[in-house]
Amino acid sequence: MILKAAAKINLMLDILGTTEDGYHTLFMIMQSIGLYDTVTLTETGKPGSITLSCSNAALPSDETNIGWKAAARFFECTGISNPGIHIDIEKHIPFAAGLAGGSADAAAVFVGLNELLKAGLSERELCRIAVKVGADVPFCIMGGTMAALDIGEVLAPLPDIRKDWYVLVKPEQDVSTKEAYSAFDEADYVRHLDTTAMLRAAAAGNTEKVYSLVSNVFEQFIYVAGRVDIKAIMREHGSLVHCMSGSGPTIYGVFETEENANACAAALKAAGYENTYVCQPVRTGVTLVEGE
Repeated sequence: MILKAAAKINLMLDILGTTEDGYHTLFMIMQSIGLYDTVTLTETGKPGSITLSCSNAALPSDETNIGWKAAARFFECTGISNPGIHIDIEKHIPFAAGLAGGSADAAAVFVGLNELLKAGLSERELCRIAVKVGADVPFCIMGGTMAALDIGEVLAPLPDIRKDWYVLVKPEQDVSTKEAYSAFDEADYVRHLDTTAMLRAAAAGNTEKVYSLVSNVFEQFIYVAGRVDIKAIMREHGSLVHCMSGSGPTIYGVFETEENANACAAALKAAGYENTYVCQPVRTGVTLVEGE
């Protein structure tokens, strides 16, 4: 079974507080984008075994990989006998980038095993067991345009956002999510975002208002080398808005035309930012490519 797993960007991300058990409560407007990993699930005939391979050697291929964890969680929660599963991940989404690449892979494993083994779980049921693997995994299962609250497990679908063009730049540095939240915890002052206005604009399908409110609280205390230059190039090519996604370091810009987006991407690559991508918003998180 072959599946495409979509990356995401955050149109808004604010941290509202911390729970008693140490988790951060969030307000996010999340959007699936047409940048995909390919996840292939194969029955091996070796009952009980989970194996994994990945096209990027920098990522683990053992039980520490979130895709492996997703498979283990699926069998644990469903009680279905594991016939032996091999997971192959072909990476295109950059990792440690704020784009939920690992969560997207885990989402594809949950969706794929549900189909492959005819478990019959609903999206809601999959999301309920998936959140323990990663806070972004439920969104990556459902995809589209959504508000995500608390630790990410409370999801509310929103009207589809306008189909503009996105240019994404992943600078060379990586950002640890754990370190990003630690930086928030240690900050002397945090300017919180207008989450109410954003939710109302998104719920009304008012794309122009949404763009005027796009923001990410992490930009206040996460340093990204080149961020000022990247945003300047995006502005020069007519970006409607530009912002960091997740805990970074990826910066995205939104463009009305494919021509402007491609011109911006070319300029960014000429400036030395090789990890530059052009895509559009999509309405699903996981797409079945091949398989029963």
